[in-house]
Amino acid sequence: MKIGEVIEKVPCIDEFVKNKEVDVLFTSNPSLRSVVVVRDEKPIGHITRTHFYQKIGTRYGYHLLMERQNQLMIKKNPLIVDRNTPITEVSTLAMARPPEDLYDDVIVTKNKLYYGMVSIRELLLKLVDTQVAIASFLNPLSSLPGNKLIDEKLEEALQLSQYSLIYFDLDHFKSYNDTYGFNKGDKILRYLTEILKRHICGVEDFLGHIGGDDFVAILPYYEVEKMCQKIIDDFDANILSFYELEDLAYVQVANRSGELEPLTCTSLSIAIITNEYQYFDSVEQLSNAVTHVKKQCKKIAGSCYLINKQHNYFVH
Repeated sequence: MKIGEVIEKVPCIDEFVKNKEVDVLFTSNPSLRSVVVVRDEKPIGHITRTHFYQKIGTRYGYHLLMERQNQLMIKKNPLIVDRNTPITEVSTLAMARPPEDLYDDVIVTKNKLYYGMVSIRELLLKLVDTQVAIASFLNPLSSLPGNKLIDEKLEEALQLSQYSLIYFDLDHFKSYNDTYGFNKGDKILRYLTEILKRHICGVEDFLGHIGGDDFVAILPYYEVEKMCQKIIDDFDANILSFYELEDLAYVQVANRSGELEPLTCTSLSIAIITNEYQYFDSVEQLSNAVTHVKKQCKKIAGSCYLINKQHNYFVH
């Protein structure tokens, strides 16, 4: 949400208006918190109700100031932001102000001209709404974007001249959950999440969590092999620490067919497709293609990545 969506119109005056006229504005509008001072329609400061009456209320303030122009009353370093500034960014700027200015209204401009004001109360209320909305699109375990945002990014990827779609999936993860429980299974998912975040961190990189042990990345380039290998190396380096080693020698678990087989250490399969040699015109085509590569990848024992180039598979 942009700050311009929550503004309220507050009176503005030029710097030559006398203080007695400012007094009339405040007394005739009890809810008015401040008045914006402009020069050629551009805000140069504001006069807050509290600051105004503190000055007027001094011993000789009323007699000395009421007939004078308002320059002495202006707070000259207000927070001024463009209407397209995100609310999250404005709230950070507002809370970084000195204590005496912390609750002053925020001045909003459009093309550098005065546009409106936003109270701190309204700013914080909208910030909470924004954070709730953002949270609703994130996976609660990994705090990564979920399916709605993933679908939007896939649609955007179709318009890119270059992109790689990478699907991450854990092998033998069900048997781990069956043996150790979902709470410990979640620890492996967080472990993988941190590894992925560490390596997929470019400004234009996108990392999402489909759900369970399925993750997806969309990158605006083709050179992903080294990154995938580093992710595998990091994952394999410590995955054994999540097991009791004797369990890997003696424990039997039921596979998806109900047959018993030895407990196998969880590994990572990475399926990759790009538009380098093939064109995709829908998200459905993308999904079908990467699912096909994933099925081939999961047939390979241990952690690996598999790239589909011109219908040929490159296994690593």
